[in-house]
Amino acid sequence: MSGMKVEGMVVTGSSARAVPMIVTSQADWKKDLAKLPSPVRAAAAAMGFEAAPLSLLLVQGPQGLAAVYVGAPAQGDDPFALGAIASKLPPGTYRFDGPLAQAELVALGWCLELYKYDPYRTVAPRKVVLECPKGVDRARVIALAQAAYQVRDLINTPANLLGPQEIEDAGRAIARTHGAKLSVTTGKALEKGFPLIHTVGAASSRPPRLIDITWGKMSAPMVTLVGKGVCFDTGGLDIKPSSNMLLMKKDMGGAANVLGLAQLIMAAKLPVRLRVLIPAVENSISGTAFRPGDVFMSRKGLTVEIGNTDAEGRLILADALALADEGAPDLLIDMATLTGAARVALGPDLPPFFTDDDALANDLLKHSMLVNDPLWRLPLWRPYTSMIETPIADLNNAGTGGFAGAMTAALFLRRFVERAKAHVHFDIFGWTPTAKPGRPKGGEHQAMRAVFAMLQARFGESIKF
Repeated sequence: MSGMKVEGMVVTGSSARAVPMIVTSQADWKKDLAKLPSPVRAAAAAMGFEAAPLSLLLVQGPQGLAAVYVGAPAQGDDPFALGAIASKLPPGTYRFDGPLAQAELVALGWCLELYKYDPYRTVAPRKVVLECPKGVDRARVIALAQAAYQVRDLINTPANLLGPQEIEDAGRAIARTHGAKLSVTTGKALEKGFPLIHTVGAASSRPPRLIDITWGKMSAPMVTLVGKGVCFDTGGLDIKPSSNMLLMKKDMGGAANVLGLAQLIMAAKLPVRLRVLIPAVENSISGTAFRPGDVFMSRKGLTVEIGNTDAEGRLILADALALADEGAPDLLIDMATLTGAARVALGPDLPPFFTDDDALANDLLKHSMLVNDPLWRLPLWRPYTSMIETPIADLNNAGTGGFAGAMTAALFLRRFVERAKAHVHFDIFGWTPTAKPGRPKGGEHQAMRAVFAMLQARFGESIKF
């Protein structure tokens, strides 16, 4: 875990030494200033503090910092913004004095803001501690933050240090912690049973694999998670320009997010039968690389013509989804850093999702707003299926025309799902290019907390960590 341990960022109990963080609006400040002690009035005058949104006033006392006044966020400010002031405060222990409705997001935002990926630098963690606000489930906040840290750590790890084997190791550690079973398919068994996964990973010196984690009672509703685990993507023979390759260590962001989600599900002991499938590969270039124009059989029996070797993510997901679908899960969820088209449409911070299930879509959107994990639904527009048709195979992996890339990718994946009672596909970016409240620049969890909140509401809202 990078930086300071999450458990030490939010603590239980109360201390007389904890510095109160007092949230005040501009209207209240103007009204109440005259009633405040003279040191506060003097400090406000010296600093020109007028309680502008998210501005800070640090008031010193005889024993050091005595209070922090915070301008209330403006309408539309990020819900993590109050927690994100953690990075602006001096070391110490603080107590949130503000609306209870905001307290959980303040505590979680506090933890997420303090994340640092620094295993290769000697950097002392900032000892900025928050007393857990009354009414907030500290264990839940810590579990959510730990899962987010794990996702960020995996995505941020350089590709020379994180390949298919290391993703397997991460999955094995989570399985061991929660008493889950893990199996791995490699070599000839992978080539025979999962030909598309084998094909994409065949050019790398690091062998491809399918990681399969199972947990929970057989009688419980079945929830299956599938995550794209491309540890590095050169683009294959359709090689990417160097500028597009710089962030390709993050192309396993789908795998990282489903591992974080699985950790949350198992830690909360949700009453579900969980399965996690991660096709882990490296899309490299060598004499064994697959080529544009090649045709391959998939696990499902559908043939796929390769229109572009840089559209490899949907190939490995296709085989994993086919296996997942054979179990006819009650809910099938896949996450992938899949298309640039999704970023063009919605930018890096708002992942689209695709599903035919309106009730599921509404649940996801509702919970995404509640937990500040934004999502947006895009359509599975069936007429665009013609874009992925080809005269020499059942499907083309890249499609034609260059239009609706996120939708044609989702339609491609949908062809490999028939028996699942509900299926949703998330096309995430997995990266924060510019720091925002609670979201430092770098690898990022997306959709994970929204999906977890939805699952808790469906299968065990009273469950606690």
